[in-house]
Amino acid sequence: MWCRIQLRRESGRVVVHLAGHLSEAQVPELLASCAEAASPIVELDELVSADAVGLDALQRVEQQGAQFVGLLEYLRFELDALRRKQRT
Repeated sequence: MWCRIQLRRESGRVVVHLAGHLSEAQVPELLASCAEAASPIVELDELVSADAVGLDALQRVEQQGAQFVGLLEYLRFELDALRRKQRT
């Protein structure tokens, strides 16, 4: 399965758009793209799924100030479950 990561600037903000399946192979590109700004907008409406490494990367990006837009409900559930698991 593939993942497309596109970076653009919109009204002075960095926007990172993800589509497809986020896996370990794409994490370095995601982290580098999100490092372009202190609080990037991350568009996730076309993100279909993510493996454990991809979910961890999304969590780290969010904790560093990224604003998520269009995150599917089940992926939010997975991120929340990961956060709860790390607290115990």
